[in-house]
Amino acid sequence: MDSLNESLFDTPASEAPAVLASALAPAAAPGHFDELRGVPTPPEPSSTGVASQPAPLHDASSTPPVVSAADDNPSAEERPPLAPAWSAFFEHLGAGGFGDLPRRSINLERQIRDNGVTYNVYADADGPQRPWSLDLFPLIVSPDSWAQIEAGVLQRVRVLDRVMADVYGAQQLLAEGLLPPALVQGHPGYLRAMHGVAPPGDTWLHIAAFDLARGPDGNWWVVSQRTQAPSGLGYLIENRLAISRQFPQAFEALHVQRMAATYSAMMEGLQRMCPAGAPPHVVLLTPGPYSETYFEHAYLARYLGITLVEGSDLTVRDQRLYLKTLQGLRPVHGLIKRLDDEFLDPLELRPDSTLGVPGLLQAIRAGNVLVANMPGSAFLESPALLGFLPALARRLIGEKLQLPALPTWWCGERAAMEAVLPQLRDCAIKSTYAGYDTHTNFDAVLGSRMSRRELDEWAGRIVRQGDEHTVQSYLPMSQMPTWSQRVGPGRIAPRSVLLRVFAVSDGAQSWRVLPGGLARLLDASAQIASMQRGGSSADVWVQMQTRGEVDRSTRLQPHATPASLARHRAPVTSRAAENMFWLGRYTERAENAVRLARLTLDLLGGEDLSSPALLTWLHGMAVRNALVPREVPSPPRSRRVFERALIAELGDVERGGSVGYSLRCIRQAAAAVRERLSQDHWNQIVRAENEFLRRSAELAGEAGDGGYASGAALRDLESASGALAAITGAQTDRMTRDDAWRLLSIGRHIERLGFLSSALQAGFETASVHEVSGFEAMIALFDSTITFHARYQQRRDVATMIDLLVLDGDNPRSLAWVTQTLRGRIARLAGSAPGKLSALSHELPDPAGWTLERLCEAGPEARYPALEQLLEACETAAYHVSDAIGIRYFTLTSDPVRSVGA
Repeated sequence: MDSLNESLFDTPASEAPAVLASALAPAAAPGHFDELRGVPTPPEPSSTGVASQPAPLHDASSTPPVVSAADDNPSAEERPPLAPAWSAFFEHLGAGGFGDLPRRSINLERQIRDNGVTYNVYADADGPQRPWSLDLFPLIVSPDSWAQIEAGVLQRVRVLDRVMADVYGAQQLLAEGLLPPALVQGHPGYLRAMHGVAPPGDTWLHIAAFDLARGPDGNWWVVSQRTQAPSGLGYLIENRLAISRQFPQAFEALHVQRMAATYSAMMEGLQRMCPAGAPPHVVLLTPGPYSETYFEHAYLARYLGITLVEGSDLTVRDQRLYLKTLQGLRPVHGLIKRLDDEFLDPLELRPDSTLGVPGLLQAIRAGNVLVANMPGSAFLESPALLGFLPALARRLIGEKLQLPALPTWWCGERAAMEAVLPQLRDCAIKSTYAGYDTHTNFDAVLGSRMSRRELDEWAGRIVRQGDEHTVQSYLPMSQMPTWSQRVGPGRIAPRSVLLRVFAVSDGAQSWRVLPGGLARLLDASAQIASMQRGGSSADVWVQMQTRGEVDRSTRLQPHATPASLARHRAPVTSRAAENMFWLGRYTERAENAVRLARLTLDLLGGEDLSSPALLTWLHGMAVRNALVPREVPSPPRSRRVFERALIAELGDVERGGSVGYSLRCIRQAAAAVRERLSQDHWNQIVRAENEFLRRSAELAGEAGDGGYASGAALRDLESASGALAAITGAQTDRMTRDDAWRLLSIGRHIERLGFLSSALQAGFETASVHEVSGFEAMIALFDSTITFHARYQQRRDVATMIDLLVLDGDNPRSLAWVTQTLRGRIARLAGSAPGKLSALSHELPDPAGWTLERLCEAGPEARYPALEQLLEACETAAYHVSDAIGIRYFTLTSDPVRSVGA
């Protein structure tokens, strides 16, 4: 840490924070614009004493200017004062001033972690999710700078929209030679199936993102544009909420523009343009929980008040798009897609896609659904297109572009290739068709980072495959102050920043620019700004043009009516319902496995192992519930081998039925319905899996070294039991009692009914319940030991067992309570009138007809035929009902739900 920043926390409290910031914050790197001070930092002089700068590639009107000065990076005393906005920011830090920044940084990290904000860098189903990286300081954009950005972005989105309209319509631009066919019809992202389509409102682009960099002269330049499914609209909301809470005084003092009104306008515009529907139903299509930006998809859907769906949630019938819900098929009129175009429709695009909706393009061509953005915009993302946009703007809207792009050369044109080859050292080389395996695909590289030999190799590739390569002028990006706390108490450090801004449609052929954005910060060693490569982000504060009243619009609707409230209740999709159902089943299955494993290890470690019936029952239950492989010998043959096998299998995530496998399945099912779970609930699920698997791995190491590990295994199981109790509590007490929750509860009770019925049935078959040790083990497995001894004291006979474990309507683990609860939940799910049971409920045995006298009737050989028949009926009915629920509610193949919902 440099000496200036070491003195940060030793300065007098009376010293003005802005003065301290000016003295302590290093200047931007030479040749970069310094956001903190609002001026460029002079470039480093060359060995000849003349400021080094890239050789000009174009005329002065199109080349990013480079500040020429021979001065070295100035000392602290010589640095210019802070820009007015940054001076105001530091002056309004609050009472703690600079000394409070480390605490705020820690609070910010904790808030991001507690809110579960993640970016799945590798989209790995088994890998940990990486917390979202957010810097403590915001990027502050002045009113003048924002005016330049806003006008330029609005102009560019108009041009891009008209380019799409022409390319998929008259194709005059291709005929006139203003667009090379190789960049349009030769681009893999060009969709011939969309030619001739007339989009609702004659609007092709509803959300467009532009990556901007500020040059050394303080002006902004377009680096790239995103039109397929631009990310960031959700993350920037979370960034704003997090940073504004850390600096509330500065946020108010700087008159930062709010963003809620723009989101509302976007949704209102989409709804107005949707095909017939009163009110229109809009959903957000996500690739699913393994997408690196899935958190954002769920967050944005919740913020906009729309349903988050996957491709399997949707179906096309008669050229119309429908959402599969528990109540049937519900029409969808608008679709915000976060899915690349090629995966949208396996019938007409990628046939191997499991993420899209078969027939979606047919529904789009029929004009029955609005899609934001319309499919087919991928060719607009090619960096090569930037070089053609100035001429396209003059042709399509009769205007000169106000916001310039970095000079860009598509090497598919021989003249452009020959002009740029000598200048590769001062440029970036990019793939023309990035992301498509059918073309040469590579990450962007900087010529300044390469040796002469490497440059020559790249030049050779460009000559051989010119159309695959696009060259873009290099721009030293501006640097903003960031807060680094990796070493010591913290320090201010400049980092290069790339600004992503969004244009969103608020009506037919009408757009507005979101007053904010997503700032992406580069590490010193990074060549490009990318969250996938470990970059970080910053909030963006756009100051108002005037000091008038700040727009405090929110997404809240204070004048909602009962009818509108009913309309806005999120439907339960069939996929979400199925995942909630299995979340319940795997939660109960994990609890059963933990309880059975603890009971087994306790008994194997006890003093009384003289009951062959008990040991046979334990072995049978362990095999039946996949706690041990079937070939493992029973305890009477080899207690030690059986115990070791049981311990070894606990954390095996590949073996169905193990505790580790069930915990993983809980996490995977929960990830698919993340938007329905509280953050605390989700954190408990992730923590339970991670901690149990970590301890299991340590336990396996101890066992491999010859350790017995039984005591450690019991401690791990006890800890897992506590974690599962917390998860169960969140499911029971903190979730809305809608159909999704009912399915979760139904899943739990189906699993409980099947498990307990089979356990009790096996106990009577092996006769273990007729011995004291087996009797006590059965009571313990039903988690009813305390209740039994309080009620029956020293009695241990079949009648007391049946009374408590089968007939007791107040015991949540008795078969009567479980069955009655299950019947009621299924009836509510089916929409039965109060007090009425659906036909599916009647397939479960009715506890009202069970009597103690009948169930206690003994037959030959100490068997209880009526009881055994009931237990078999309960187990069979549980899994039969499970299959029926899957058919009726998840696949929508049964007659009751084939009708189209309103």
